[in-house]
Amino acid sequence: MLPFQLIATSVATQQGLEQVYMSDYGILYQGDCLKFLSALPDESVDLVFADPPFNLGKQYGEGVSDQMAVDKYISWSQEWLNESIRVLKSGGSLFVFNLPRWCIEYGAYLNRQGMWFRHWIACRMPKNFPRGKRMSPAHYGLLYYTKGEPTVFNKIYTPIQVCRHCGGEIRDYGGHRKKLNEKGINLMDVWDAPEDVWEDATEADADEILWTLTEEMWADIPPVRHRQHKKRMPNELAPIMLERIIAMASNPGQIIIDPFGGSGTTFYAAEKLQRYWIGSEIGDTEPARERLNNLANGLIEQWESARGSKKSKQQKTTASQLSLPLFTQ
Repeated sequence: MLPFQLIATSVATQQGLEQVYMSDYGILYQGDCLKFLSALPDESVDLVFADPPFNLGKQYGEGVSDQMAVDKYISWSQEWLNESIRVLKSGGSLFVFNLPRWCIEYGAYLNRQGMWFRHWIACRMPKNFPRGKRMSPAHYGLLYYTKGEPTVFNKIYTPIQVCRHCGGEIRDYGGHRKKLNEKGINLMDVWDAPEDVWEDATEADADEILWTLTEEMWADIPPVRHRQHKKRMPNELAPIMLERIIAMASNPGQIIIDPFGGSGTTFYAAEKLQRYWIGSEIGDTEPARERLNNLANGLIEQWESARGSKKSKQQKTTASQLSLPLFTQ
């Protein structure tokens, strides 16, 4: 029995959660996130991704509340954060996606619990509008913490950014242009163009000094709004975001959990990148099962996946040329 199956068996036995999907890489349960997390053994997983409800009063189905008093919402959040910390292995990674309002609270709490702050990644929010006496919201927050020194941090490579109109390089790189790897630059946490997400860097010289940009803005995460692509009515995340997180902070064969499974984006990305996964969703699990079944049958929605080869001005990338992320450790 594989490690994730041993853990999952414990989950089912202790909390009586309903198993609704199983593959060679993962198991999805329907039920409450706290029951799911509390059944996992201490220090048993390598990466936790959490995209909890934002407490905005959205409809997630019968029996699911997204409108709590602020103090109750924060208290509930601290409960699942505590459990997430407990189940993480030493050196494991925790990512939490939410509005800046709640990320402030999460970050302060995680700091007090001894977690190591890595980054506040700003995921740009396009086409929004002012709300009352406030500025127009421009990003979601993606907190990146580790349980001590990170065990895994894979360097993701991307081509040098050029202007889509003139073809010239967008940045002057502070006079360090000659030190750049011609295959691409090693970016810590910024990807500027949707077509330039990952590039093959397997032939890069490991000893070469790479000048890195240290911005913390992801501007290429497409919102999943079109009815053709949405798996459910509430918000959902595009797999490109989860593929990037999983590729960066885990290795094949490691275990990933998502206690707020939603439409199954995390599980979909983990399957593609050959990571084991376990997850739960308190609401309707049909959208997640549909996405996973489609993947098992070879149906991949390329519009929302990681792009591989950079588009040139002369030739567009076809669906058959799209590929999974490539990176070095």
